[in-house]
Amino acid sequence: MNAFKFGTSLALAIAVSLAVTGCKHKVPPITRFGPNNGLNGSNPGDINGGGTLGNGPAPVGGGEGANFNPDDMAQDRSAFAADTVYFDYDSSTIKGSEQSKLTAIASALQADASAKLLVEGYCDERGTEEYNRSLGERRALASREALANAGISADRVATRSYGEDRAADPGHTPAAWSKNRRDEFVLLHPK
Repeated sequence: MNAFKFGTSLALAIAVSLAVTGCKHKVPPITRFGPNNGLNGSNPGDINGGGTLGNGPAPVGGGEGANFNPDDMAQDRSAFAADTVYFDYDSSTIKGSEQSKLTAIASALQADASAKLLVEGYCDERGTEEYNRSLGERRALASREALANAGISADRVATRSYGEDRAADPGHTPAAWSKNRRDEFVLLHPK
C-alpha cells in the first residue's frame, strides 16, 4: 500500500510541476517588408555596391531588394503565370528544368526597358514560419541572381517572401507541397 501511495504522490507531483512550469513558446518575429529592410542602412537596390548580384551578403528577412516599391506600380500577375519556378524540398537551388522559364522572363524584360519585376518566394507548410520566410527569400533571391546573370539589372527586380502563406494548393500531400515550393513572377509597370 505504501508503494501505491508513493507512486500516486510522485505522479501527482510530476503533473503539478508540469502544469505550473508549462512549456515555453517563443513567438516568431514578424517579417517586415520595406524598401530598406535588412540592408543595414545601405541603398536597397545595391546589395554588393553595384547594380548586379554577386556572392556578398544577402538581405535578411524579406527586403524588397530594389530601389522601387512594387506596391506603387501596376502589377500584371498573368504575364509570367506559366513561368512559375518550382523547387525541391528544403532547397533554393534552381533546377536545370526550370532554367528555360527564367530565360523567357529575362527575354521579356530585355524587350521592355520600362518593365520591372517582383519575385515572390513561397514554401510548403513544413518547417517553422520563420524558417519558411527565410527559405522563401532565398528562393526569390536565387531567381533574382539568375536573372542578373542573364543580363537583367538587379535594381529592376524586387524580391518578397511569403513563406508558407498563400499556398497554391491547400492540400497536405506531397503533390500539394511540390506546387507550393515555388517562385512566382509579377510584371510591373509605372502607373
